Amino acid sequence: MATRPLLFLAVDGVLNPVLPSPGFTAHRLLGHTVLLSADHTDWLYELSATYDLVWATTWEHYANTHIAPLLELPRLPVVEFTGRAARPEDLLFEGPESPPAPKWGPMLRFAGGRPFAWVDDAMPDGLVRRSRWRPDRLLIPVDPAHGLRRHHVDRLLAAPPRPRLCMNLTAHQS
Repeated sequence: MATRPLLFLAVDGVLNPVLPSPGFTAHRLLGHTVLLSADHTDWLYELSATYDLVWATTWEHYANTHIAPLLELPRLPVVEFTGRAARPEDLLFEGPESPPAPKWGPMLRFAGGRPFAWVDDAMPDGLVRRSRWRPDRLLIPVDPAHGLRRHHVDRLLAAPPRPRLCMNLTAHQS
């Protein structure tokens, strides 16, 4: 049976844009104003037919407590970042044009080899470029001014990440 891909979701800059368009509602959460849209609710339910949704946000478990009910979402799994210690296998990407991607290692561990898509406003360009050649990864940077838009959803649905094909070369040797 095929494994559904994961969809790692950020909140700030993705579901909570800096310059929202009409249709967003302001909510006061944990001392912050958070702007959310009913369109996002519809789009996330649409995406959940293809993906297993996962919070990959600095809100961590607070996303289930505060954001999910406002978007009419069930509790989602959470990638934990707080207090994590960097590990050599985190494969943090550092390039001259971008800082390390601190979410990358915990997300890779959470995925455990499953294909995944990641939607975030803070993703190093080099990491996005390197992932383009991986059929099991789809990284979609989002402009934090506008957040998640319909064209991002369409891209996620058009070509979901799929498992990498593994060839056993020893089977072909005589």
